[in-house]
Amino acid sequence: MPTTSEHTSKQFDAELEAVRARVLQMGGFVEEQIKVALDALMAGDLQMCEKVERNDHTVNAFEVGIDEDVSTIIARRQPAAGDLRMLMTVVKTITDLERIGDEAAKIARMAKLIYSSDRLQQPRMAEIRRMSTLALGMLRKSLDAFARLDLAASADVVRQDRHVDEEFRGTLRQLITFMMEDPRTISMSIEILFIAKAIERIGDHSKNISEYVIYMVKGKDVRHVTLEEIEREVMG
Repeated sequence: MPTTSEHTSKQFDAELEAVRARVLQMGGFVEEQIKVALDALMAGDLQMCEKVERNDHTVNAFEVGIDEDVSTIIARRQPAAGDLRMLMTVVKTITDLERIGDEAAKIARMAKLIYSSDRLQQPRMAEIRRMSTLALGMLRKSLDAFARLDLAASADVVRQDRHVDEEFRGTLRQLITFMMEDPRTISMSIEILFIAKAIERIGDHSKNISEYVIYMVKGKDVRHVTLEEIEREVMG
């Protein structure tokens, strides 16, 4: 027969696993929010925009619920070392996921602005498509790294953030050129700029999640170190 301590340990492991599963469920929901917001932007679908904005409260509810679960576990189990690091990582990760959800809602709001007004020009979407593909890939990989505790994937996400930043700077330069050449494009260019910035922020939050994974596994905070130092930490 299992001892009481073994039973308690199994219960604790089950609670930790349930929290991790909820984080991944929240991540999947947030990823879907971004996809729907971007589809709405590309298609000019105002109903899809409304759906993203309505669903933002579900993202917030995920964050509050998981936060409460973690607080209960810490109060009851008083975890130490790796278990405590994992719970701290969960709290940080859900904060970033909630903010990614906010960025998805922002993309939907901007799309509504673009398509609600009578304008002759169509928004240029090639750059936004490219950036969003990169940022969504980063989010997916960071969640995968969280699920598998994959340090190599985490370092890869940090590396990819540079590409998203470069794409953002390129988009910004293009939009400034359009606005200078034709003042009629100013209003739409600013809205597209807000969308590009939202996508760039999604990349930043995904990078944060990957850095938390490195902290969870290695016990080292790598939020403010260079990519080279992160790669050394991962390889070590």
